[in-house]
Amino acid sequence: MTFMTFTKRDFSHLTRFPGTHGNDFDVLLQWADRLEKLPALLFALLLLLLAGLGALGDPTRTGALWLFLLGDWALLEALPRAGKSFGPAKPPALVLAVARLPFALLPQPLALLAQFLGTALVVYGFWLEPHRLTVTRQQLRSPKLNPNAPPLRLLHLGDLHIERVTQRERDLNRLIVELQPDVIVFSGDFLNLSNIHDPVAWEHCRTIIKEWHAPLGVYAVTGSPAVDQDEVVPRVLEGMPLRWLRDEKVTLNYNGQTIDLIGLACTHKPFVDRPALDRILSGRPRNFTVLLYHSPDLAPEAAEAGVDLQLSGHTHGGQVRLPFFGALYAGSLYGKQLECGRYEVNGLTLYVTRGIGMEGKGAPRVRFLCPPEIILWELSG
Repeated sequence: MTFMTFTKRDFSHLTRFPGTHGNDFDVLLQWADRLEKLPALLFALLLLLLAGLGALGDPTRTGALWLFLLGDWALLEALPRAGKSFGPAKPPALVLAVARLPFALLPQPLALLAQFLGTALVVYGFWLEPHRLTVTRQQLRSPKLNPNAPPLRLLHLGDLHIERVTQRERDLNRLIVELQPDVIVFSGDFLNLSNIHDPVAWEHCRTIIKEWHAPLGVYAVTGSPAVDQDEVVPRVLEGMPLRWLRDEKVTLNYNGQTIDLIGLACTHKPFVDRPALDRILSGRPRNFTVLLYHSPDLAPEAAEAGVDLQLSGHTHGGQVRLPFFGALYAGSLYGKQLECGRYEVNGLTLYVTRGIGMEGKGAPRVRFLCPPEIILWELSG
């Protein structure tokens, strides 16, 4: 848990925001789309050129390094055939190629060992960890709740990002049945960026969601505007056993306890979404209040408004994390300050889930030291 005396920042001067079209990450994905269209022969020659640069023209080292680069590409191309993930292979293969180059200059046999280790990491990061769905257990006690009542078991899901149903999603629904939560909440991003207008992905998403059930209900908010688009989400959620919260509050009554659940649509602009939150609250909340909002970036404003618990996602924990450093990149206006996990922000408890799925388009379908998660909360007095 990270405790923070958080200084709220003014972002109204910005023109680019996470989760919207035209931000820096979106621009990178557009370049990745162009790279994926490169003919296979030309891409293989590009990898050969990089291998030559990495090996400083040494023919033996160049040939060996090129084989490792081609191996990475082959492993990525095989992911859709194995039903693991369904993204383009060339953009992440190029990133991996650049990452391998510095190790090509090590003395032998260290250089060769480093390349074999690189292949092992590719197998783990792309084939194994993205499907190692974990359950994170959290507890929160509040004087607003009855200490004599049993805890409310709330299951937080986020960032489903469906391409096709894989073993990860099947494991998700199995875990939901095993955990038997009292209420389920989903913090946005139903579809993968590559499949927003794909009716097959819509049906696969519906196949997963229709199995979500809890005694107090299933509640969801939409995620990033670029992902959960207004013309798509109603078609995906039609007839599903969940309640889509669109800037509204519902009150949950559980064994004599009263909990207010607020679902707020996310624009990724705190200065826009704070007034909407204030309208829903209509003053300082008296009941224990949970805010379901896709991005962590509204946490300082939610703390000011008197919210007790904010459940968010969007960052995916960075997907790739390094020991002692954490995420290489976090899609938050506050950067790595709010990358993933539990935070105490000016009296508010915030949890940023690592999510279940992965972004889409040219973003690598990779996780390293950042397995997908669902979070089971026990809320008590």
